[in-house]
Amino acid sequence: MATSTPLNPGTPLDLARLREVRVNQPAVARRVAGLNGSRSVKKEYQAAWLVRAIQCMDLTTLAGDDTPGRVRRLAAKARRPLRGDLMEALGLEQLHVGAVCVYHEMVAEAVAHLAGSGIPVAVVSTGFPAGLTPMETKLREIELSVAAGAAEVDIVISRRLALTHDWAALYDEIKAFRAACGPAHLKAILATGELQTLENVARASWVAMMAGADFIKTSTGKESVNATLDVSLVMVRALREFCAETGQLVGYKPAGGISTARAATQYLALMKEELGNRWLAPDLFRFGASSLLTDIERQLEHHVTGHYSAAHRHAMP
Repeated sequence: MATSTPLNPGTPLDLARLREVRVNQPAVARRVAGLNGSRSVKKEYQAAWLVRAIQCMDLTTLAGDDTPGRVRRLAAKARRPLRGDLMEALGLEQLHVGAVCVYHEMVAEAVAHLAGSGIPVAVVSTGFPAGLTPMETKLREIELSVAAGAAEVDIVISRRLALTHDWAALYDEIKAFRAACGPAHLKAILATGELQTLENVARASWVAMMAGADFIKTSTGKESVNATLDVSLVMVRALREFCAETGQLVGYKPAGGISTARAATQYLALMKEELGNRWLAPDLFRFGASSLLTDIERQLEHHVTGHYSAAHRHAMP
């Protein structure tokens, strides 16, 4: 699990390539129906997939009442996401999540409590979740978070630029965010639930990757519609085509509304079938999740003991 992907250098904006992007919506619906209807794993195979889901999880707290104590507890959970008896029964010597995601105000606290763990701190930025702050403020916010120790920056795009098809302006915006990130990885949140059409989603994905995004991410988790399998299929196929044309690997992060172990395995199956095993590592795939870990823990305890426990026995910070 020690794999890492070089930063995406981006490519020049290719408007002709964007105009070629099309989405066959009936075909997307058929593919998603197949995922919903037939992808199920059991017993030790299910346990292995759920352990991988934990490794690819951005453990997140993005609330107005966040405190240093909550972040400290979140960091402890990130270091040790499963109880010791479950770890032993599953034959696991060590296990941790993919990252801890917080607001800027809590970056230094998270960095301090994750020191030496190898777990990166991700920060939401650029006026998250609406992205309606001045550009100068957005860039300074990124710079301050990276200076505080954030290794990953989850930016939000200006949705109006995608809705009005001002792809050049969107490219320039993300390119500026990429420059402000310096050595940190840039994760571009497209807020797909607000982009109205799957073609807008596909084209915004392409623009983000051309501009240097290291990850493309569905949602802030604050929209009325967050991650869905149809949007995810469109985005991962954009990833596949971009990699085929440029050789650059770009990661994917579905976020918002993924709260069950079954849903997690569906997304993992989608990644495996569309992109292959390489995209089943935390440097290329993440779940944006806060409650998902609880259900995964319950499923793993059932695998070990044969009994389901109450959710409160797997308390989150």
